[in-house]
This record gives sequence, C-alpha cells and structure tokens, in this order.
Amino acid sequence: MKTIEVPVSHIGKGCGVKLPSATVRRYKIGNTLLLEELPDAIVLRPAKSSVKLSWDETAKAMAGAKEDWSEWDGTLADGLNEL
Repeated sequence: MKTIEVPVSHIGKGCGVKLPSATVRRYKIGNTLLLEELPDAIVLRPAKSSVKLSWDETAKAMAGAKEDWSEWDGTLADGLNEL
C-alpha cells in the first residue's frame, strides 16, 4: 500500500478529493464512500453493496470472521430447546 498526496478542492461549503482512477477500479468505488473519523486519521472505505450472498458464501464469511460465540453457550441450559 502506498501513500500519495491528493489535492483538496473546495466545493460550495464543503471539500472534495480526487481519487486516482486505478484506486477507484481496485476498490470498486461507486457513487458513495464511507468516511470514518478516527483520533489520528480519516478513513475512506467503499460503501458496501446490497448484493446478497448465497448460503455458502455467508457460511464462509462467518467462518472467516473467527467470531467468539462462547457467550451463547449459556443459552443451552435455558430449556427453550425443549419447547
């Protein structure tokens, strides 16, 4: 990942930056970006598309997230599965 300097343009009461076309293609940037303000940085991310994943793709994405589901183990003894 490289760092480049981009010009800031004043547009009305706001500002805009011009992204290199290679960056737009690489990250599949559409009409919107997500902007996250951190204490020491501004992060721009492509907005997530509304494309639905298949069950297989969803399962793979969930497995790859390596989430901790151990808190749900306590629900096994609540008796709801017997209803």
